[in-house]
Amino acid sequence: MHELNIILVALYYVAVVLTVVHVVMDNRQPAKTVAWAMVIWFVPVAGIILYLFFGLNTRKERTVNQRQLDDLTKRSMLGFVEQHDLRLPEAHKPIIDLFTGQSLALPFKTDEVDVYTDGYQFFPALLRDIAKAASHIHIDMYIIEDDALGRLVADALTAKARQGVEVRLIYDDVGCWRVPNRFFEQMREEGIEAVPFLPVRFPSFTSKVNYRNHRKLVVIDGRVGFIGGMNIARRYVDDNWRDTMVRVTGPAVDALQRAFLIDWYFVDRTLLNDRKYYPQHPTQGNTKPSPLLQVVTSSPVAPYPEIMQGYVRTILNARQYVYIETPYFLPNDPVLFALKTVAVAGVDVRILVPKKNDSRFVDWACRSYLREAVEAGVKVGLYTGGFLHSKLMVADDSICTCGSTNVDFRSFENNFEANAFLYGESVGRQLKQIFLDDERQSVPLSSLPERMKPRFMVRLFEGLVRLLAPLM
Repeated sequence: MHELNIILVALYYVAVVLTVVHVVMDNRQPAKTVAWAMVIWFVPVAGIILYLFFGLNTRKERTVNQRQLDDLTKRSMLGFVEQHDLRLPEAHKPIIDLFTGQSLALPFKTDEVDVYTDGYQFFPALLRDIAKAASHIHIDMYIIEDDALGRLVADALTAKARQGVEVRLIYDDVGCWRVPNRFFEQMREEGIEAVPFLPVRFPSFTSKVNYRNHRKLVVIDGRVGFIGGMNIARRYVDDNWRDTMVRVTGPAVDALQRAFLIDWYFVDRTLLNDRKYYPQHPTQGNTKPSPLLQVVTSSPVAPYPEIMQGYVRTILNARQYVYIETPYFLPNDPVLFALKTVAVAGVDVRILVPKKNDSRFVDWACRSYLREAVEAGVKVGLYTGGFLHSKLMVADDSICTCGSTNVDFRSFENNFEANAFLYGESVGRQLKQIFLDDERQSVPLSSLPERMKPRFMVRLFEGLVRLLAPLM
């Protein structure tokens, strides 16, 4: 028996060494490599299991090959070419070219851009647009709950499906783990095509659970689109929940449609490239300059982290100010370095995060990052008006972004995310004002001595938790 124990222990340590070697040879960021090596080495057995579930890198895999991508993109390219008098802002042409060159995220004109800051604004607008649908409804949502609001939306979709409208829903399998299967089965029975994203089932569990579709997109008839941070759940109409969603009309909806149809091909292997999904957008009579929009997606299988690159480029290009709202502040090295660099250079950098987070462990992990930002000259505010789930950034009144991306490792590197990058002073000033209104409901982190100068044991705990930040 004693000899058997020795053999088992020896085999375990061989497995530990081999797993650590696998982590090292994966050539990921040093911080993440060290974090995983520590978990594997210091957390017996569970460390290896956690790595198999959450650490395996899928970046070398491809979800859609180039030929399929070309087929799914050609209609949006035609819409892009059909735009008349398209003028790209010279100051932002490098970042526009960056997105276009890396992932064909083409810039489109908008007719109208409406920004919603709570569920009481967003969901009535969504239900009104669903009621008007005549051709198709496409929804790409991380969570749709089986609660009063989720059932209300499901009933609205069912009514349209009975009228012959094509209704397609992508929901994240892990995001909807608590949702009964019957909820989606009832939709399917009514003619709604409801498909889970990367369903987590054994034996493929370990290769899929860590890479989730965190996107929140809606496209209706190819003429109206929504993008932002709100899922479909009752808590999003809670008075204590602060979030941001953007509604757009006009040619820019083509960009949202392309993002959805690529995801749909990935989950359903159905190539949808009919012209009806990209209707012509009538030229409006007014000559007022409208914001331009690019829909930028990122994923763990993409060759470059496009949304993170967009954040870094926007921050480093700022000359006056950069304002950011995010529920979680766990920035990787490039983003943190960019923020500290421009702050030291005299740019007005402000970050808003919730004072009370929905995850206590993540809250502790964020604290040292926020303190480091303050020490570099960044003004950090702790939002007291409820839980701040909003994900937006605005710089110099002329460029802003809103979507599903948090300022953390998971959003930048592991999740499938989608953000709208908008160029134009009208929408830039609107998001700036939203930020300033939120800031008035916050307290400066610098005014809290217990957070800026924590006791030794608190600081030690923060440091230990920070080591695991790349894995959160």
